[in-house]
Amino acid sequence: MQRRLLLFLFLCSTIALGQKSDKKKDSLPDGWKSKGLMELLFSQSAFNNDWQGGGTSNVAGNFNVNWDLNYKRNKLTWDSKLTAILGLAATKDQVYVRKTTDRLELNSLVGSRIENSKWYYSGLFNFRTQMAPGYEFFDRQVLNEAGEVTETVQDRKLITTTFSPAYLQLGPGFLWKESNDFKVNLAPATARFIFVNSRFTNVDVSDPAAIAAYEPFFGVEANENVRFELGASVSAYHKEEFFENVVFENTLNLYADYLENTKNVDIDYTLNVAMQVNKYITTNLAVQLIYDENAISGLQVREVLGVGLRYAFIEWKS
Repeated sequence: MQRRLLLFLFLCSTIALGQKSDKKKDSLPDGWKSKGLMELLFSQSAFNNDWQGGGTSNVAGNFNVNWDLNYKRNKLTWDSKLTAILGLAATKDQVYVRKTTDRLELNSLVGSRIENSKWYYSGLFNFRTQMAPGYEFFDRQVLNEAGEVTETVQDRKLITTTFSPAYLQLGPGFLWKESNDFKVNLAPATARFIFVNSRFTNVDVSDPAAIAAYEPFFGVEANENVRFELGASVSAYHKEEFFENVVFENTLNLYADYLENTKNVDIDYTLNVAMQVNKYITTNLAVQLIYDENAISGLQVREVLGVGLRYAFIEWKS
């Protein structure tokens, strides 16, 4: 509960700072507006055999794509955002290349303005998944015919696959929108589907021990590949350039299921800080916090810091 409270207070403080900003807000002009950004962030370390300070040669890279598409006409507003992030790392002493980050997400919000206010009747669409398989890595001992350990080798176990798990959320609600960079959506009746590959949930129904030992995979029961939930969701987005060439982007998604574990609130919060050195060079810091008891009873934390190449799509309006 304390973690959730701290996260909520952090978001509130960020929004408060945004409201105090002297920068002119987006006037929401009519028509289409599109912009995108591609980034390749990388790091590399190398040590020769005589290096005594400790360390392992490695190379790592992250590829990020962010694309925004906004539309406004009279009372109608439609905002869509595509986020794709994939990171890989290779270390000299490790047999396998390892995934450091992986996220594919599409958000779409359509709204109809309520009179002349900043409130809209809204419809929410959110799809979130991963692009590459995930593995658990471990050391495996190799035995000879006498049962003696002859060597220890690196091995891995598949724990997730492409589009497994995948989350789909749909629901009507109310949108408060200050600009394309500052909005909050409330959806009190949101349907959520969790899709998984059946290879992780297949259980022999004739084996009572196997059925008893099965633990739901991301909340999906044995011999099923989808879980349905009905609950309330809150999504907030805030982007602000607090300092010159330093942009803070906050994304928060909360979800509470009405059908099971009603006291639990799933949290997905991401902070991206982009520090632009020049037109093509950027430094990025990303911090993500996830609390989802369907996955694990604990707070998941991801942090990525990198320097790399940046390419902005041509911004167009119509």
